[in-house]
Amino acid sequence: MTATTRLGNRTQISRKAVIVSGNLEAVSKAGRNNEMAYQISKASKELKRDMETTLLLNQAPVTGNDTTARKLAGIETWIATNTNKASAGSPTPADPTGDGTDVRVVGTQRAFTEAQLKDVVKKCWDSGGDPSMIMLGSFNKQKLSGFTGGSTRFDPAENKRLVASVDIYESDFGALTAVPNRFQQARSAYVLQPDMWAVSFLRDFQLADLAQSGDAQKKFLLAEYTLESRNQAASGGIFDLTTS
Repeated sequence: MTATTRLGNRTQISRKAVIVSGNLEAVSKAGRNNEMAYQISKASKELKRDMETTLLLNQAPVTGNDTTARKLAGIETWIATNTNKASAGSPTPADPTGDGTDVRVVGTQRAFTEAQLKDVVKKCWDSGGDPSMIMLGSFNKQKLSGFTGGSTRFDPAENKRLVASVDIYESDFGALTAVPNRFQQARSAYVLQPDMWAVSFLRDFQLADLAQSGDAQKKFLLAEYTLESRNQAASGGIFDLTTS
């Protein structure tokens, strides 16, 4: 038997500050009654976008100290077992260790093909995974929508509606939902088993008051979180893809 090894990741703090002047809160506003509530709502969305971008980075963890902020290991530092990457580059393209401790070495970009996708889906299945999602940027989502698989599309001549997207990719090992993501690395396409990934919080979303200085209200929105990789071998990725 192989002994269980506990892997770890660093937590990272993301925050947003909101400041609203007393004058702005007092006057009649177009489209809203409470300016502070409106600004907090906007900051919350910005914070979540910041977090998603960070979780999907090719970023190694940073322990942090009194002068350096902690950083979490992003998804690209975990995916190592089931990959399809470029064959050339300087330095030579290389997969990370798979425990979130080091970054992926990127290679020369190449066009996204169906053969690459089929290769990674097969590797995931052979490793015991059951992926159900393909997540990729806008350019390569359109590339995927051009894949034909083993079928040919037919539309009646009188039908004036053209369907140019692929939302479900039926592989030999099950159906995968194709999801465009504007916050991820555009040069990568992830083949994911979602239940093998999670966002874990040390401190969940919280809103705190800041000391008032002058004629303004101040609020502070914060979350301390990390990416939890439960088994990276259940997922995979196609890397070093063209983006234009």
